[in-house]
Amino acid sequence: MKQNHRSGLIRRFLPYFKKYKWILVLDLICASLTTVCELVLPLIVRFITDRATSAPHTLTVRIILSVGMFYLILRVIDSLASYYMANMGHVMGVKIESDMRRDMFSHLANLSFSYYDEAKVGTIMSRITSDLFDVTEFAHHCPEEFFISFIKITVAFCILASVNIWLTLIIFSILPFLFVVAFVLNRKMRRNFKESRVQVGELNSQVEDSLLGIRVVKSFANEPIEVEKFEKGNTKFVNIKKKSYLYMGLFQSSTRSFDGIMYIAVVVSGSLFMLGGHITPPDLIAYLLYVTTLLTSIRRIVEFTEQFQRGMTGIERFCEIMDEPVTVQDKKDAIPLPKIQGHVQFSNVGFRYAGGLQDVLEHINLSIAPGESVALVGPSGGGKTTLCSLLPRFYDVTEGAITIDGYNIQDVTLQSLRSQIGVVQQDIYMFSGTVFENIEYGNPGASLAEVMEAAKMAGAHEFIMQLKDGYHTYVGERGVKLSGGQKQRIGIARVFLKNPPILILDEATSALDNESERLVQKSLESLAKGRTTFTIAHRLSTIRNANLILVLTEDGIVEQGNHESLMAEKGLYYKLYQMALDSGEQTDSE
Repeated sequence: MKQNHRSGLIRRFLPYFKKYKWILVLDLICASLTTVCELVLPLIVRFITDRATSAPHTLTVRIILSVGMFYLILRVIDSLASYYMANMGHVMGVKIESDMRRDMFSHLANLSFSYYDEAKVGTIMSRITSDLFDVTEFAHHCPEEFFISFIKITVAFCILASVNIWLTLIIFSILPFLFVVAFVLNRKMRRNFKESRVQVGELNSQVEDSLLGIRVVKSFANEPIEVEKFEKGNTKFVNIKKKSYLYMGLFQSSTRSFDGIMYIAVVVSGSLFMLGGHITPPDLIAYLLYVTTLLTSIRRIVEFTEQFQRGMTGIERFCEIMDEPVTVQDKKDAIPLPKIQGHVQFSNVGFRYAGGLQDVLEHINLSIAPGESVALVGPSGGGKTTLCSLLPRFYDVTEGAITIDGYNIQDVTLQSLRSQIGVVQQDIYMFSGTVFENIEYGNPGASLAEVMEAAKMAGAHEFIMQLKDGYHTYVGERGVKLSGGQKQRIGIARVFLKNPPILILDEATSALDNESERLVQKSLESLAKGRTTFTIAHRLSTIRNANLILVLTEDGIVEQGNHESLMAEKGLYYKLYQMALDSGEQTDSE
């Protein structure tokens, strides 16, 4: 990690301490108290041994007991300070982690569809959970460890220098070599920590993919294939971790080697200085104790580097998410969209996906009056779903403009725009919860009576009441306990409760059997009454009565009109309709 990059990450992390600055200040005060307690012991030992060797008659029981009591008081202070550091210090770290997770989730919620078109949910989950776990320890221990080590090294140097400056310089001349070795191995460890984090994300993504598709896996008896895929990813993770532990082993063994070198240097050099009369035995004992304290501090810094790198990796991956641009957002001067009638205007609209080489839509011009129904048909890849996704600004147009009742949709707030547009998709997403909670999602805070009324309008009330706990029945993850038709009608009830003036039906019945489709289609017709409706249809018989039918291909809108006029043209729509008849699709006239 380059120095300026690391500094940038730390600068971005520091503001999270602001809310907890007094906890941090008290934590550092406690850290200084524990440090003082540790540094006083060598001075006490030096005092007693000096008295014992130079003037033993002055070393009385009273003095020994007084010194012992003084040190006992220091240890009580040390225990209380350590308790605060272990308790409130970690609480501060958890709160910072929680704040970062909240900010990340908020940012993820605001990212546009284009980000999720490329991102893997399992990888995102890894970043928002496990990557931030290490931040707790980092937030707590980073300022604490460096503060304690700074005090210990500074005080130890001053005291050691006062005892014998030349011996102190000998000891401290070894430290630069230790730091160089630590720096080199540290860089390698950081690189491997990042790789292991990435691989954990990939593993999470693979597990999520396999488990969400477990029914498909089992239907094809492909469990061994999924296990093999997982084993490959798991083996790759093991290899990355093995490499990390190789560097960690070298890291720790090198620090222990330098410990030995410094102890030998103290013992040999100190003994020579003592023979020369430049240092007394009590001073040498105190010196050895302070060197132990010094080495412990250095070792803690060096070993903390592993935790430091884990924390920095977590912060780095946090910042990568936070740096993802929110491509669809409110303008600074955006206004709330007032209650609309539903007049929609597409004016020379064009769209291209981010990184795309060609436009998906070009020069789209439409004018839809309030309450009119518009059907979009055509082969896959023609841009039907894309065109409808532009209306609630799931994506922003790359040219032209879309207006609703004369308001440019880019000039109004997203919340006010999307609150007046209802979407019923082919795959209705059911949240893990009850039937009531899933319908109430359309209008948070709605009463049970309002939810029941919406369900009745959607034709869902009857089957809901037959469920074990009625509206309080748990639907399972992604609505696994409900049939496709039941999920669709709950989704329609959700939109009924929202009561939007504009409606988008994105192939809402394409995955249903004939009986379920008939029931859902009836609910959709009821839902569409009086609303400006855009319908993406796979069965042409369901859109014969639309006010306007648009035939979209890769060349844009190639035909438009009502059913009768398009049939009379005998163009692409006529061919598609005849193909539907040949495939056995029932029409309203049959």
